[in-house]
Amino acid sequence: MSPRVLFALGLTFVSAISGQAQTSSTVFVEAESLAQWGGWKLDTAFTNIVGSPYLLAHGLGKPVTDATGVVKVVEAGEYRVWARTKDWVAHWKAPGQPGRFQIVVNGQPLETEFGTEGAEWHWQAGGKISLHAGDNNITLHDLTGFDGRVDAIIFSKDKNFTPPEGSALITFRQQQLNPNGPEDAGDFDLVVVGGGYGGMGAALSAARQSLKVAFIQDRFVLGGNGSSEIGVWAMGGTTRGKFPHLGEIIEEIGDRAVDSPGRVDSFGDELKEKVVRNEKGISLFLGHYATGVEMTGNRISAVTAIDVKTGRQRSFHAKFVADTTGHGWIGAYAGADYTQEKAGRMGMSNMWFYQDEAQAQDWAPTPWALPLAVGDFPPLQKSKAKIDDKPFMKAEWFWESGFDQDPVNGLEYIRDWNFRAIYGAFSALKNGEKKDQYANASLKWASHVGGPRESRLLTGDIVLNKNDIVTRKEFADGCVPTTWDIDLHYPREQYAEKFPENPFISRAAFGYVGADGKHIAAVDRRNGYPLPYRLFYSKNISNLFMAGRQISVTHEALGTVRVMRTIGMMGEVVGKAAYLAVREKTDPRGVYAHHLPALLNLLEQPGRMRRTSLAGELTLDTSIADFKELPVGRMNADLTKGTPTKLSDEDLKELAKLGGIVLDDAQAKFEGTWTEGRGLAHLGSAYHYASKGANRATYAFEIKEGGKYELRGYWQGHENRSPNSVLIINRTGENPVSLRLNQKVGEIDVPNILGKFVFTPGTHSLVLTGEGSSGTVQADVFQLVRAE
Repeated sequence: MSPRVLFALGLTFVSAISGQAQTSSTVFVEAESLAQWGGWKLDTAFTNIVGSPYLLAHGLGKPVTDATGVVKVVEAGEYRVWARTKDWVAHWKAPGQPGRFQIVVNGQPLETEFGTEGAEWHWQAGGKISLHAGDNNITLHDLTGFDGRVDAIIFSKDKNFTPPEGSALITFRQQQLNPNGPEDAGDFDLVVVGGGYGGMGAALSAARQSLKVAFIQDRFVLGGNGSSEIGVWAMGGTTRGKFPHLGEIIEEIGDRAVDSPGRVDSFGDELKEKVVRNEKGISLFLGHYATGVEMTGNRISAVTAIDVKTGRQRSFHAKFVADTTGHGWIGAYAGADYTQEKAGRMGMSNMWFYQDEAQAQDWAPTPWALPLAVGDFPPLQKSKAKIDDKPFMKAEWFWESGFDQDPVNGLEYIRDWNFRAIYGAFSALKNGEKKDQYANASLKWASHVGGPRESRLLTGDIVLNKNDIVTRKEFADGCVPTTWDIDLHYPREQYAEKFPENPFISRAAFGYVGADGKHIAAVDRRNGYPLPYRLFYSKNISNLFMAGRQISVTHEALGTVRVMRTIGMMGEVVGKAAYLAVREKTDPRGVYAHHLPALLNLLEQPGRMRRTSLAGELTLDTSIADFKELPVGRMNADLTKGTPTKLSDEDLKELAKLGGIVLDDAQAKFEGTWTEGRGLAHLGSAYHYASKGANRATYAFEIKEGGKYELRGYWQGHENRSPNSVLIINRTGENPVSLRLNQKVGEIDVPNILGKFVFTPGTHSLVLTGEGSSGTVQADVFQLVRAE
C-alpha cells in the first residue's frame, strides 16, 4: 500500500530561506521569520489551531521591544497591507483592545492599529504603503505589553487580491511557500515527538541502547511543564519499587527547583539540553512542530515537522515513533484510538508572581480583564527562593481553568482566559481597597505557555483504572512506580461563584473514600504502584509508543500517573522497549508477548549502562556529564579522624527493626571535617554532615551469605543539602560503582532505594563523599536487604 500523508489543519508554512513568498505583485511574510524578535515571544502552543506559530507581545503591561526584519520586493509601488491577527478579548465582548500593535515599514507606521477587531484569527486590513524594489525594513511595534499577536503579513499590488482563509489559506501556504514538499531528514530507529520529561526519558534511554533517535520539540527549551517557560517543579518518586534503577536517567536532568513557580534558572534548561546533546545517538530538533504523519497501513512510516522559525518542512522516517506530546497529537494524526472526557477534566495552569520594588510602580488600566476584587482569589504566597536577594509573591498551580472547555481546539481560549484572570487579580491588588499596600508591587513573570493536565488519552492494550490502583492489582509487566496519590482537580467552590461557567481557581482531591466514608491514600508513596508496560503503546497503530499524560488510563487513574518524574520513567521504559523491538524485528506488542523477560532484565540495569550496537554488551558508562569527575573508589588506609558516636540500647533496638544489615553513621569512620547533628529527623542517636570537598565517611560491613542485596539509604531532606552527593560501593573483586544521591529531598521514615547489587561473602564498604558534590553531604543510615 502506498503511503498516505496526513496533515493537521493549517500546517503548511513559509519557505526555508527567507520566510516569505511572492509573485511580482504579492508578498507573504510569516511574522516568526523576522530576523529579530525583540521582546516578542514565539508562541508555538496553538499551531494546530491558528495554522502557524505566531509572535506574542507578552510584556506584562509594558510594551515589548520591536521585532524587525527585511521584506524583499520585486516591483516598487503602492501595496495594500493585511496582518493576520485578532482582538484576543473579543470572545467575551470585553471593553478595550489590549493587544494593539503597529506595523512600521521603512520607518513609516501604518495608520491602522492592529489587534483591535475580530474574536477569531483573520486578515485585518491595514491600508496602503509604498514599497521600493529590493529590501524594505519592517517593524512590529507593540503598543500595550498585553499580548498582542500576529501570525503573518501580506503586501499586494493586485487590486483583485483577497487574502485566503480556511482551506484556501492552507492551499495558499502549501503551493506558494513549500511547492516541493518536505525535505528528507533521514531514517531513524525511533522518532520521539515532545520534549517534556517523557520525551527526554525515551530519547536518552533509547540512545544508550544504541538506537538512532530523532528528538523533536516545538519550543527551544526541554522539560515541557517542568521547564522555565511554564515553571512547574517535577514531582514523583524515582529509583524505588520493583526496578529501583528506573529514574536514574531522569535524575540526571531533573530540576531541583525549591518553588513552583520559581526562579528561571532553577529548572535546569541548560542542563537538560546539555545531557541530551551529549548523547551521540540523538539528533535534537528544537523549534520543530510535528504537523502530521505518513502512514503505511496501520504503521507510521514518517513524521512531518516544520521549523517554527523558517517554516522549513522535514520528513523523519521512522521504524518506531514515541508520542510524548502530552496531547497525543501523533496518535491523533495517525488515527490511534483514544478517549477524552466530555467535561469535568483537569484544566490548564498559567502561574505568575510579583515582587516589590524600592519605589511605587505604575500599572495600566485593564478594563478588559476579569473584574476581580481582593477576596475573589487566594492570597499569594511568599516564595522560598529569592531574585536579587528579595523574595517574591507567587500564584501557584491552582490558577487553573478550562475544566469544561475543549482541551484541544480550545487551548488558546483557555490560556487567554487565564491571562484575563492574572491581569484582573493584579489590578485588584494595585487599584483596589488595599492599593497602598501594593503600590511598589511589580508583575515580574507570568507563563505565556500554559501547563495543561488532561486532553486525549490514547488507548493501549489495557486501560488502567482507579480500581486497579486502589486494589493494587498486579500485572506481569508492572514496571514504572507511580508514587503520586490519585490527585484530581476541580473548581474551588469559594472562588467559582463569580464566573461559574469558567472558574479559574482549582482545588485538589486526593486518594479515594472508603466504604466507611474515610479518605484513604490510594498509592504506596514509598514503593509506588507499578504501572504496566502495556499502557505505553497504541492498541491499533502498530509502531506507536507513548509516554506522558496521554497514556492508556482513565480520567481517575490519570490523577496519579501525570506527574513529571513518573512520566520520565515511562520514557525510560519506552526507550528500552524500542531497542528490543528493533533488535528482535517485532513491534511494541511483540515485546510484551515474546520478549517481556528481556525487557524486565533491561529495567534492572543502571541508567548509565549503554551499548554501542544492537548486539553489543551493556557496560557501565562512567563518562556521562555529572559522573566523569567521580572518585575511583580507592580505600584509604588512614581512616582515623572523627570519633564514632556510641549507640544506646534503645538506638540499637530501633535500628534493628529495619531488618537486614543496618549501617549507622555512629559506626562509620570519617575523613575531613564532619559535624554531628540532631536538628533534623534522623535514625540512631544523631547524623553527621560535611561541606562539599574531600570529606569522606566509610561504612565497612561484612556479608556472610553471598547474593543480590537491595541497597537503601535514609536521610531527611533539607534545602541546603547536596543534590548530588556521591556514594561509592566498593565490592571485593569488582570495580567500584558510584551513585549520585539527591539529599535535598527525602523523608527519614521512607528509604531511598539505591539499587540491587550482588555481593560475595567477605568485607565490603560504602564511601559517602563530598568530592564532586555541590552542597552539604549528610551521613545517616544505609541498609542492605536480601533481594530476589
